[in-house]
Amino acid sequence: MESFFDTKHLYRSYFKMALPVVLGLAVTLVYNLADTFFIAQTNDTNLIAGVSLCAPVFTTLMAFGNIYGQGGSSLISRMLGQNNLEGTARISSFSFYIAIATGAVLAVVMTLFRAPLLTLLGANAETLGYAQSYYTVLTLCAPIIVLSFIHSNLVRCEGLANESMVGTILGAVVNIILDPILISGLGMGALGAAVATVIGYLCSVVYFLWVLRKKSRCLSVRLSQCRVSANELRQILGVGVTAALSNLMQSLTVIVINQFLLTYGNDKIAAMGIVLKVNMIAQLILTGFAFGGVPMYGYLYGAKQQDTLKKLLRFCLLFLCGLSLVLTAFLCLAATPLMQLFVQDSALVATGAEMLRWQAATAVFAGIILLLTVLFQATGKIVPAFLLSISRQGVVFIVVLVVCVRLFTYNGVIIAQAVADVLSAFLALGLLFGYNPLKQ
Repeated sequence: MESFFDTKHLYRSYFKMALPVVLGLAVTLVYNLADTFFIAQTNDTNLIAGVSLCAPVFTTLMAFGNIYGQGGSSLISRMLGQNNLEGTARISSFSFYIAIATGAVLAVVMTLFRAPLLTLLGANAETLGYAQSYYTVLTLCAPIIVLSFIHSNLVRCEGLANESMVGTILGAVVNIILDPILISGLGMGALGAAVATVIGYLCSVVYFLWVLRKKSRCLSVRLSQCRVSANELRQILGVGVTAALSNLMQSLTVIVINQFLLTYGNDKIAAMGIVLKVNMIAQLILTGFAFGGVPMYGYLYGAKQQDTLKKLLRFCLLFLCGLSLVLTAFLCLAATPLMQLFVQDSALVATGAEMLRWQAATAVFAGIILLLTVLFQATGKIVPAFLLSISRQGVVFIVVLVVCVRLFTYNGVIIAQAVADVLSAFLALGLLFGYNPLKQ
């Protein structure tokens, strides 16, 4: 049986897989912050708010990419544990072509319904023009954005974590280079930020196609291999939709928060837009270490090495909890200077710093939720994965938000995510004991 991971040196193999994911996501964070930084330098609150309002659009496109990227990678990892290389070629080819088709459908639908969707996102007379420019580019180029999330996931299944990182970094570097040129140099503003983002993702797509041609041992984009059985499709969609729901719930969270903050002014929306991106420092690092182990979770599960999987899970849980506490301390202590990197308005800085501290306060609970969610996804446990996907930034959050706003008005909006994190973490631990992912 061909081995794709060194399970004799378990922790070293885990970090070998996870660190490139973390580094790739860290660069992703940098270019997300670059968009915010260059736009914020215009000192136009409406421009900042207009671009921030479109964050759910990008998250939605990412969600559809993750249906096939994470759904496909979960199945491929388990197939590799069973040494089923023919199956991995079919699943990867199917994931590639269905992503293109899905992106094309999204481009048409989101363009046709642009006006009502922008209203739903919270755009008003002052922010509509900026939001519309950014939105239009993202939706027209939806196939590129959706496709970019496929192979960044799939290549890690066979141990190509470094290649996954390089592809992510390549897109980020291109974006960072183009941002100042298009946003400020050519005076394109929000439109320039969106164009830079799309070109960056296109470069990533091209790179990953090269990786598949030159380095992959089991992945394919051959149209002749684009076929799956009904059972395989159920597994891809079962896991993939739960992964996508996590992203869609993030979009829903931003939309709902913006609707609640709209009453208090565009400055509150602008502050929250910056805060959510700054808080990605913690979230992306935790996500990287959680997702970094996914290929190994699926591989060990498929190979029926339950004891090794249990050992790896215990280590990852302790490691993520410790890391989360460090990240919480950093963001809470550095909240004000971090906000000052983007805006100079003292009132906006003070508002954002308070928001950031509440967002970062419960990172340890978010880490637990992330790890157990991806564990359920990797092992094909669809029900608990689904429940967690709609909890922290979904059903639990919305219920908590409504209750907190009723009790504490504006402050309720600020503390809602922290309360939802705590409740969702207890749900995740309950599901761990109820649906044992260490059993076949």
